[in-house]
Amino acid sequence: MINYLPVGSQLATEHYARASLEAGVAFVNCIPVFVASDPRWVAEFERRRIPIVGDDVKSQLGATILHRALAQLFADRGVSLDRTYQLNVGGNTDFLNMLNHDRTASKRVSKTEAVQSVLPEPLPPEQIHIGPSDYVPWQRDNKVCFLRMEGRGFGNAPLDLELRLSVQDSPNSAGCVIDAVRCCRVARDRGVGGALVSASSYLMKHPPQQLPDAEARADVERFLRGELAR
Repeated sequence: MINYLPVGSQLATEHYARASLEAGVAFVNCIPVFVASDPRWVAEFERRRIPIVGDDVKSQLGATILHRALAQLFADRGVSLDRTYQLNVGGNTDFLNMLNHDRTASKRVSKTEAVQSVLPEPLPPEQIHIGPSDYVPWQRDNKVCFLRMEGRGFGNAPLDLELRLSVQDSPNSAGCVIDAVRCCRVARDRGVGGALVSASSYLMKHPPQQLPDAEARADVERFLRGELAR
C-alpha cells in the first residue's frame, strides 16, 4: 500500500497503516505523518513481519535532497554554515492544502531534520527555515524552490549561495517510490518485517535513522545483497 494522502492527513494515515497491518500488506508512507519513524508502529509491523518504508518521500532530485547535498558539501569543504532557508512555491493541490498551516507542522519538521542531520552541528532554530511557502495557482504542477545558504570560509571570509530549482512536482518522487516498493518485495520474500531502515534512510526525509545519502545508498545495496536484514 502506497500512502500519498494530502499533507497533514494524520488520522487517515493511521487508519490505512492499521488496515495494512490487518491485511498483511507492506506499507510505503510517502507523506510526513510519522509511522515508520514511530517506534510503536514499527514494533507492530515487525511483530507481524510486515515491511514498512517511510516517512515523507524524497524526490529523485528535489529541493530537500539538493539542500542536503549542498549542506554536506559545506561541511566537507570546511565552510561554516551560519543560516539557510528553503522556500517552495507551487500550484498543485498539495500546495493548496498547505495553505492551512495546521497541516504543515510535520512537513516542516521532516524537511528541516533532513537537512540538519547532515550538519556537523545543528543550526539554531532561528537560523534555519525550510518548508512550503505559498500557493500560486498558475504554476500548476510546477514547483519552484528558492534556496539561500550563508556561511564563512577560511579566515571567516563570507560566502553566500543562492539557487533556484524548478521541477514538475508530481512525477519527481515516482522513481523513489518504485524503489521503495521493490525493497518491500525483497523483504517479503525473505520474511522480514518492520521498518526497512536502509531504504527509508535513502528514500525518505524522516526515516527511523538519518544517514548521509552516500552511506544510506550503500546500505540499500547491502540490503539487496542480503548483507543487512533491513
